[in-house]
Amino acid sequence: MSIQIVPQDELADGKKTAGNIPPVLFANLKILYQRRAERLRQLAEKNPLGAYLNFSASICDAQQRVLDEFPLNIDLSEELQKAAGKPPLDYALFPRTPHWLALLDALIAALKPGASEPVRLVLERLEHSPNLQREMMATHLLNQDFKHVPADNAPFIWAALSLYWMQMAAQLRGVGRAEYGENRQFCPVCASLPVSGVVTLGAITGLRYLHCSLCETEWHVVRAKCSNCEEMEKLHYWSLDDGSTNSEKTVVKAESCDDCGSYLKIIYQEQDPQADAVADDLASLWLDQRMEEKGFASSSLNPFLFPAS
Repeated sequence: MSIQIVPQDELADGKKTAGNIPPVLFANLKILYQRRAERLRQLAEKNPLGAYLNFSASICDAQQRVLDEFPLNIDLSEELQKAAGKPPLDYALFPRTPHWLALLDALIAALKPGASEPVRLVLERLEHSPNLQREMMATHLLNQDFKHVPADNAPFIWAALSLYWMQMAAQLRGVGRAEYGENRQFCPVCASLPVSGVVTLGAITGLRYLHCSLCETEWHVVRAKCSNCEEMEKLHYWSLDDGSTNSEKTVVKAESCDDCGSYLKIIYQEQDPQADAVADDLASLWLDQRMEEKGFASSSLNPFLFPAS
């Protein structure tokens, strides 16, 4: 079962979801980055990666500030109409406007005053890079061609791209519709990879949603199937405290699939309501190392941790 984004008026009342499960959840622009920054700092307190988690939190702070100061108003009704069942904001097809570059410059300006000397130098080089070069780096990042993008530039470029795509996704006058089809491992809004899966709280407690690494949209994927290949029989779950008395209450687990050889981390908000798809994925890097040692490849992308070239 795949998910399509369609105009709201295409769905009759009572036919919006299967079993009243919302197929798609769009990001809450008012609190997303603030909550993520708080979670990153909380996780940093007892984590060997604490310095980098705090650095990532500073980027989230800047994203929230820029979001408030540089709102995007754009009419996406045409893109939604012509999507024809495909992601309306497909990162590989949607023509970027210069607004994302303005967001990048605003992020740099927000980050420079409190940055360390090495980070400040990176920000200044990126600030003075020609727009054509910055556009090329953005395209390489979106296409997962990481070797052509300096590792120290990648988090800042992606932060601006994510802020841009999230604002557009929030303005889509559409809703999700579950359909039979393929490629449900990709975001139905922008076709990007997920960061992780989240087992939710609230009115949809216990459901699994994949969280987009680019536009921050979440889409429903049943828990009984591999999120990458949809096979069901060879799934296994791993955590860093396997075998302990608290292993069933751990916040982060990795779901591996023997059929496709991939894994995706699952964040259980029912174990910690403050858990965040990006922050908790980043803070559990040691679980990634363990999964790679077991021979599994990640089917996700964290916006603060790009693969080495």
